[in-house]
Order: sequence, then structure tokens, then C-alpha cells
Amino acid sequence: MGNSATKPPMPNTDKKSECPIQHDKKAANGEQTKQSNGQIPSECPMHQSKASKQQPDGCPIKHDDIDPKNMMPPPNQQPAPGQPFTLSTSRITSTIPKAGTENEKWQYPSEQMFWNAMLRKGWRWEEDAIKQQDMNHIINIHNANNEKAWQEVLKWEALHYEECQTPKLKKFGGKASDYSPRARVRNWMGYELPFDRHDWIVDRCGKEVRYIIDYYDGGPVKANGEFTLLDVRPALDSVGALNDRLKAAWWRWTTRNE
Repeated sequence: MGNSATKPPMPNTDKKSECPIQHDKKAANGEQTKQSNGQIPSECPMHQSKASKQQPDGCPIKHDDIDPKNMMPPPNQQPAPGQPFTLSTSRITSTIPKAGTENEKWQYPSEQMFWNAMLRKGWRWEEDAIKQQDMNHIINIHNANNEKAWQEVLKWEALHYEECQTPKLKKFGGKASDYSPRARVRNWMGYELPFDRHDWIVDRCGKEVRYIIDYYDGGPVKANGEFTLLDVRPALDSVGALNDRLKAAWWRWTTRNE
């Protein structure tokens, strides 16, 4: 197992994150969108997980229409009222196989869908605070993170190759403010908390397995869209998951000097 699958490099808390959105731009009211202390402002959609999660009043979405597979409402490709520019509605197909299908893969949201999702979470754009090309950067980062996360999941699933050669992703959901015990312990040791968390449910040929993914700020965005350090591991909710994590810990310990 690679180290990134179970224990990512400790984040450098002194490093400034290079968010694709230009925070040093002035908003329409003349105020700087980047705070004087260098912190990312709460309105940034790339770091929205730290902002309020309250549903805005008058939400047009019926909450009983939420898809339990991805915790999202039906795809909305319509421009939002007052949207400052047009956004692409094209969607990219991932490499992640979709459970319950023969050969279908999960599809990533379009720029327009991502914009609408941010609005549903309470984010509100300000004039000149975000540009059209920023959404393309955000989509690339989102997709790259998910592809990387799936590759880390597959490293764990390789421990069960004889049991299942074709694991598939069944459903997933975000838990940004619900920090995992491991993330809290790291924070007590002086390291930053993850800016996001996802729980993925993998279909291991009929057996559901839950994975926890903690997302840490990795600094400047790379050319391939990656900027996040991922801590991916099986949730400790079964004896099998505990065995997998003990095996990985033993291998790291016994091969640390090789």
C-alpha cells in the first residue's frame, strides 16, 4: 500500500494555498476579497466547506428529491438568475465504475451544475470575485481529486483481489464539518484539519465497504489539477477493515528503510 493511501504527508501549515480564484482582486465595493491576514475568505467556493451550511430561504429544490447515491438533487443545467457569464453544460465521464451497472462510469458535473450546486450551499458570487475561466479550473481540480481518490481506493481493494476483481463505487457523500477521529487526533498534535471529507461506499462484488477520504490543502495547484493531499482508508466499522489497516501498518513498518 502506498503511504498516501493511509497516511498523507503532514501538511505545511505555513504554506499559503494557491486557490485558482484570484482573491487579491477587488470586488465591486472596492474591498479586497483576500483578508489582510492572508486567510482565504469564506465566500471562496473552493473552500466553502468551512462556511455556513444553512440552506438559503426559498430554496426551490425539494429535499425529498435528493439522490441518495451522491446526495445531490436532479442535474440542473439551467443558468442561475443573475449569473454573470455563460458556463459549459458538457460533462466528463470518469474512470470510476458505477455500481449496479455493467459498464457505466460515473459522470462529473458540468461547470453549470457545479455553479448551481455552490449556490444551493449558500455561496453567493460578488462582481469580479470569480471569472468564467475559474470554473474550468475548479472543475479540473474536482475531477483530478476524485480520480486520485479512486486510485487510492483501488490500492486497498487489491487486498481483496481474489474475492473481487471489479469493485465499483455505489454512492458517496460529503461530511465537511464531521471530522474523522483520525483527523481530530492529527489536529490535537498541531496539524491542520482537513478542509473536506467524503465517505465513499464501494460495492465489492455484493459487499458494501465504506471508505473515509480526508482532503488536506497541498499548496500550489499542479498542471494536472491536483493540489490536495488525500488520506484514504477503510472506515473502522468491520473486522475486515481493521485487518486491512493493520496489514498496511505492518508493511509500512517493516519496509520503511527499504
